Amino acid sequence: MDAEGKPNRLIREKSPYLLQHARNPVDWYPWGEEAFAHARDRDVPVFLSIGYSTCHWCHVMERESFENGSIADMLNKGFVCIKVDREERPDLDRIYMTALQAMGQNGGWPMSMFLTPERQPFYGGTYYPSESRYGRAGFPDLLRKIRSIWDTERPKVLESARSITTFLEDVAHAGGPGGVPGVEEIEASYNQIASAYDAVHGGFGAGPKFPRPVVFDFLLRYYARSGEGAPLAMVTHTLLRMASGGMYDQIGGGFHRYSVDGEWRVPHFEKMLYDQAQLVQVYLDASLCSVDPLFPAVARETLDYVLRDMTDPEGGFYSAEDADSPRPERPEESGEGAFYVWTKKEIDEALDGDAPLFDEHFGVEEKGNAPFDPQQEFTGRNILYRRGSLDATARRFGISPEETLSRLTGAKATLFDLRGRRPRPLRDDKILTSWNGLMIGAFARGSRVLGDARYLVAATRAAEFVTGRMWSAGTLFRRHRQGESRIEAHLDDYAFLVSGLLDLFESSGEGRWLERAARLTEEQIRIFHDSKGGGFFDTSGSDATLLVRMKEQYDGAEPAGNSVAAMNLIRLSRMTDHPDWESMAAETLANFGGTLRARPGVLPLMAAAVDFLVTPPRQVVIAGAADDPRAAAMMGILSLRYLPTTVVIPLDPGAGGDSPRTLNPFLRNLTLVDGNPAAYVCRGSACDLPLLGADSLARLLDERKGDPV
Repeated sequence: MDAEGKPNRLIREKSPYLLQHARNPVDWYPWGEEAFAHARDRDVPVFLSIGYSTCHWCHVMERESFENGSIADMLNKGFVCIKVDREERPDLDRIYMTALQAMGQNGGWPMSMFLTPERQPFYGGTYYPSESRYGRAGFPDLLRKIRSIWDTERPKVLESARSITTFLEDVAHAGGPGGVPGVEEIEASYNQIASAYDAVHGGFGAGPKFPRPVVFDFLLRYYARSGEGAPLAMVTHTLLRMASGGMYDQIGGGFHRYSVDGEWRVPHFEKMLYDQAQLVQVYLDASLCSVDPLFPAVARETLDYVLRDMTDPEGGFYSAEDADSPRPERPEESGEGAFYVWTKKEIDEALDGDAPLFDEHFGVEEKGNAPFDPQQEFTGRNILYRRGSLDATARRFGISPEETLSRLTGAKATLFDLRGRRPRPLRDDKILTSWNGLMIGAFARGSRVLGDARYLVAATRAAEFVTGRMWSAGTLFRRHRQGESRIEAHLDDYAFLVSGLLDLFESSGEGRWLERAARLTEEQIRIFHDSKGGGFFDTSGSDATLLVRMKEQYDGAEPAGNSVAAMNLIRLSRMTDHPDWESMAAETLANFGGTLRARPGVLPLMAAAVDFLVTPPRQVVIAGAADDPRAAAMMGILSLRYLPTTVVIPLDPGAGGDSPRTLNPFLRNLTLVDGNPAAYVCRGSACDLPLLGADSLARLLDERKGDPV
């Protein structure tokens, strides 16, 4: 940062990430035509830096390079510099990350790309140190090299840029109409995923390990389809290891981003909203397939963490918390995980007589317990993890499991209060439509499975916030912060929000959420549908600064928009009188069929949508008021069973129950029976006789347990 802290153009932005750079001496531009016009006028290349506010290495590169006056001078004189928040603009991130990987580079953030003034990439990387070391080029040396080849080898640079752009265009147009995938693709996806399973530590592959919840979702659906125990065992073993490791916040709940080792012990400490949302759904599903009490407990603790620390007073959910924070003993320094790690002395002094019990259970050691610490961040400190089971700890100390749990719970509460006095990590308080859609779904389902009305209130408030403040006159916005809703929504905003609203409709019985999901789906089709190739583009095509219009072909940390859209279309078509939506889902799956066949493990949620499509439709309709204990008991039967391809349609006359009937005339004949709540189990347009009690519904579902679900 320069001595006077003179602001650059980013000072007018709302993104916390861009504002972190708003007083750098680098003459940053936000993404837009102004920057590229300036580059053309000066005949200089563009330096594009993409990151996000809670990114550890983004902070490091800022401190080392972007706050360095001499490096900033090199950037300002030789380049036009653009800074992008990847969470606000995932479309830009996707384009240039694809280009980076095409150059043979590993992806990651900060992404450092060099472009022509026509937005075409010609060279890139990720983090660069401020000076050359360990065989890695320093950032100043790289800047000199780039300027040299720009000035002396311009034709080669432009040819390289054109070649990469052609590759991006080919990627963007990959796929197209073809045969709809089926059971063969489901089997291939399972086999490829299973081949990478780590039977010792759980997860897939070696470290670093990312949770990738879409894989767990697919495996649980495959378990329901096949009845085989192996896919369920992969999920439950991995979820147990994740929740027992340092990747899970043992004191405050919620998951860190990923584990840098292969044992889930040492996390990268940032917390992302999309991880919490998706992992809650997976732990809820696991709790329905397994009797282990840890699964519902982790789901509850994670939801409580989001309620406590990640919820805006108006109801929306914040985006992330940083990995770094000021060190308690040296507040002038920041360190990764400083908020979360402990010395043994701190714990022993705080817990007194319960310290030995706590230390044993959570792996606390005098010299620290991090098995993998290449940056020496955690020397002498402990990352809490469950060293053994509750029963094992109880036996070790000769007390009952119940007393062990009580004392550990009290100790955790003491440490939670003590930790709360430390400087907190930065919180990225922007509200993103897509991630809020995921979290709405998690809270809605959590209210049903865990039986906690607080979670339904949270889901409802967030849905009201997003649809009330971020959706207006047919325009959905991606980001809200400090009273401003801005940035045109992308496919994943529409798809993730629709998914969350459908979960909310199933949990609340309020017809308005089904209505809004249907309206948003109509808008999504109008804006993003590829009428020639099938499926949906990630963006609307209205932004002339985008190099290409992409279709994401990877279910990663977040699912691909097309995977969620296909799921939504099938689900909606079975809730409403829109069979053409299921046809559009089949068309979408056909568009990605080539990818599923060639690389079956990269789109597990798309494969799950194939499973949904080929499974005979089943709907369970509950006619009755949500506050009627008899109707609530019927909903409870559904909430405590894993039924991944069964669509639940509550018809509550006091909560907009006519809305589903308006959208689906078939439902008009499914009513109360002599004033009593009734359940109807339907296969398409054919329904069984009404059931008048929860026990009757449970018996029917259990009798048909072997049927496709």
